[in-house]
Amino acid sequence: MGDNTVEHQGAGKAITIQSSNIHLGDGLPDYARENILRVASKYFGRLNTASAHFTKEGITYRCSVNIQMGGLPTKSAEGKDKDIYLAFNAALTKVAKQLRRTKRELREDKGERVDKERGPARADQPDTSC
Repeated sequence: MGDNTVEHQGAGKAITIQSSNIHLGDGLPDYARENILRVASKYFGRLNTASAHFTKEGITYRCSVNIQMGGLPTKSAEGKDKDIYLAFNAALTKVAKQLRRTKRELREDKGERVDKERGPARADQPDTSC
């Protein structure tokens, strides 16, 4: 009952899939890696490190996912389910939400400066929607 660790290193990306006292098989680590990469490329694309850790508590699986991208702080979340894949999906969905919010905040910060410059110019334009 040791610690199972599967690491994936490529193009500067390190994704670690770990479990305590659970045999993950071949499918789950590949599934986890593919989905972490999909989420990373969707939001920022500069994945530094990521990990997923699985444990079993009674009949429930707990999965924690950590993703660190670019210069951002690490985003972490946890999911629980009787199905190990659903536990992973729940955790990854929460991390994706954090990344989405961060991206939106960065975009809005950038956008506000542009809007402040353009705002009055738009308001002064005559209405040509006749």
